[in-house]
Amino acid sequence: MTHDSAAETFTMTKGAWTNTYPISDLSKWINFYRLQRERFPAYATYYDDDVTALEKLAATIHRL
Repeated sequence: MTHDSAAETFTMTKGAWTNTYPISDLSKWINFYRLQRERFPAYATYYDDDVTALEKLAATIHRL
């Protein structure tokens, strides 16, 4: 997970997959990955790292 404060974006990378999103969508993605854990409990641990990283980024941004 990287954060570009000048561009107001964050980038998620997992293996070969990567995508960049606007910071304004951060809460949407936190909610999405939390919901994925609920919908697919057998794969919940797969989403844990994403939720943790997104929540950490949100906490960091709110401290700025």
